[in-house]
Amino acid sequence: MGLWASILYNTRVSFQDLPGADLVDEGLKDLRAGKESILSLLVLIGAPRLRQSGVRVPNVGLEQPEHRMYELLAKEHGNDAHSRYNALLRRLISFERALECAR
Repeated sequence: MGLWASILYNTRVSFQDLPGADLVDEGLKDLRAGKESILSLLVLIGAPRLRQSGVRVPNVGLEQPEHRMYELLAKEHGNDAHSRYNALLRRLISFERALECAR
C-alpha cells in the first residue's frame, strides 16, 4: 500500500488519488533516501504548506530549493526548463489544495 493508502477522504477517495500525489509521494521517498531530485526539491518547495496539512516532510536544511530545482530542470530539459518548472509547481499546488479540502 502507498504512503496515503491508510488516509481516506470521505471514505471513498484516498489521498493517493489526489492530483499530484504521485509527484509528492516520489519526492518524499527521495527525501527519505537522502536523494536530491527534481521531485524531492518540489516537495521541499511545498514543505511549509504540506506540513500544515499533516504531511511529514523531512527537514534537510536546503536553502532555496526553487533555484536548485530549476538548475536541475535546465540541465535535463534545456530551454524547456521554465515550462517544466511551472507545470510541476501547478501540480504541487493542485495537490496542496485538494489535500486541504480533504482535511
